[in-house]
Amino acid sequence: MNLTTMLESTARKYPTKDAIVYGDERITYAELLAASKRAAAVLRARGVQHGDRVAVMTYNSPGFAVAAFGAWRAGASLVPVNHKLAPPEVEYTLGHCGAKVGVVSADLRGSAESGAPQVDWLLTESGASSVEDAASDFDALVADAGEWEGVEVDETDIAQVLYTSGTTSAPKGCLHTHRSITTVAPYISTTLGLDRDERVLIAMPIWHAAPLNVWFVPTMFLGGTVVLMREYHPIEFLKVVESERVTAFFGAPIAYLAPIQAAKAAGLDLASFDLSSVRRWTYGGAPIGAEVARALQQAYRSEDFYQVYGMSEMGPTGTALYPHEQIEKAGSIGRCGMPGVDLRVVRADGVDAAPGETGEIWLAGDTRMVGYLDNPDATDEAFEGRWYRTGDVARLDDDGYIYIVDRTKDVIITGGENVYSQEVEEAIRPRADVLDVAVIGRPHREWGETVVAVVLPVDGATVELEDLRDYLSDKLARYKIPREVVLVDEMPRNPSGKLTKHVLRESVL
Repeated sequence: MNLTTMLESTARKYPTKDAIVYGDERITYAELLAASKRAAAVLRARGVQHGDRVAVMTYNSPGFAVAAFGAWRAGASLVPVNHKLAPPEVEYTLGHCGAKVGVVSADLRGSAESGAPQVDWLLTESGASSVEDAASDFDALVADAGEWEGVEVDETDIAQVLYTSGTTSAPKGCLHTHRSITTVAPYISTTLGLDRDERVLIAMPIWHAAPLNVWFVPTMFLGGTVVLMREYHPIEFLKVVESERVTAFFGAPIAYLAPIQAAKAAGLDLASFDLSSVRRWTYGGAPIGAEVARALQQAYRSEDFYQVYGMSEMGPTGTALYPHEQIEKAGSIGRCGMPGVDLRVVRADGVDAAPGETGEIWLAGDTRMVGYLDNPDATDEAFEGRWYRTGDVARLDDDGYIYIVDRTKDVIITGGENVYSQEVEEAIRPRADVLDVAVIGRPHREWGETVVAVVLPVDGATVELEDLRDYLSDKLARYKIPREVVLVDEMPRNPSGKLTKHVLRESVL
C-alpha cells in the first residue's frame, strides 16, 4: 500500500463522510481525493517530477492535507516544515532537502521566501487580491485545475523527509517510505483501539511526526474524521472538543496543564465544558508523575489517559502506557514495544539490561526510516542491524516497565557520579510554584559539572534555591540536588513537547 492508494480505498468506502473539519468547513473523503488529484496537476505544472521533494510550511489547515496528498500522487516526497522556524532555519532545512516547490500559509510567506528564495512558493489561506498573488494562490489553482491520476508510486518510494526535532544537534532528515508510513496506521490503531468512528482533534502542529503520522494518517486509513485547529489555544481547545464531539486528542503534557491554568485565570471551571465524548486523552514528548496524572484525571473527569513514546526515526512508533497503568506506573513509557515494534534496553556492553539496570532503548519495526538524508555517518551510528538506537537511557523495574532517565548526551557527571536530569526534573515538577522545569549541567573546574535547575515559575511566583534544596532534601541524594536555580520566562520545547536542551544551554550557561 502507498499513501495515495490508501486515500483512494477510504474514499471508495466513505465518499460522503467528513474527512476534515476546519471551523465551519467540511471536506468529505470524495472531495479530498478529488482535490488531491487537482493538487497533483498543479504541482506537475510547476515542474514537480517523480522523486522530487515538495516543502509544506503551513498551520493546521486543509491546505496541508491537500498539498501532502497531491505531492504523493505526483510521486514526490513531502517535506513538512516547522512553521515557527526563523529564515536561517528555513534556509538550512530547504537547502538540505533540495526542495524547489513549496506550499506555505500566506501569514508565513515572509519567513519562507526570505529563508528559501529559490523555492517556488505557492500560497494557501491567502485570499489573494492581486494578480501577482493569484498566480501563486495554491487554493485557487487547485480549485481550477483538472484532475490528474498521477504517477505510479511504489511502496518503497520515499514519502517523507521528516526532520528530527534537533533536541541535541542540528535536525536530520529521516527518509520514510510509503510502506513505513502506512504501516504506522495499523500499529497505532491496534495499540489505541482506534476505529472508523473517531473524531480526532489535531491542535498540535500537523507537520510534526506524531500529529501527522500517528494521528492524521491513521484517521485517513480508518475513515475517521480529522478536526483541525489552526493553532492550539487552551480555551479554544476546550471549546472545540465540546462542539465537535472529539473522541481522541494528542498533545504534550503542557497541552493538558495549560487549559487548567488558563481556565482558572479566566475565572472558568473546566467542569463547565462537556468533554465526555473523548475516549482517549493521549500525551507524549515527556512522561508525567503520579501527582500530575491524578491532577489531570480529576481536572478532565476521565481515567482514559494514554502515553505514547516514539521517535521520528521510527515513524514515530514505540511504546504505550495504558489508562490502568497511569498511577501505579507513573513516569514509565510502558512495558514493551507496541504491536509491530520490538524493543530492547541494552547496556553499554551490548547485553540486555536486567531489572534495576540502565541501558539504551533500541527499537525495531517496519516503520523504521531507511536512513538520514545525505548523512551516512549518522545513519551508521543510529543503526545496529535491524535496530534503531534511540539515545534514550532507561532503567527497568521489577515488572519490566521502562523508565527513561535521560538522553545519552544529557547525563550530568558531577564528582564522578551520574545524575539523570529527568529524575531531578520529576522530583521538582510537583511543586505548586513550578510550571515547567529543565535540569542541565554547568561545566565546573573541580566537579566536572554542577546541577542547574532552570525553572519556569507559575505567574507571580519566585523559586528560591535554598527553598528548593530543602524541598528536595528527602527526595534525592545530595549530589543530585541543584546547586543553582535559573528562572526563565519561556522554556524552549519542540512541538512534540521535548525540551531542546542544546538551545537552553546556549541561552543559560
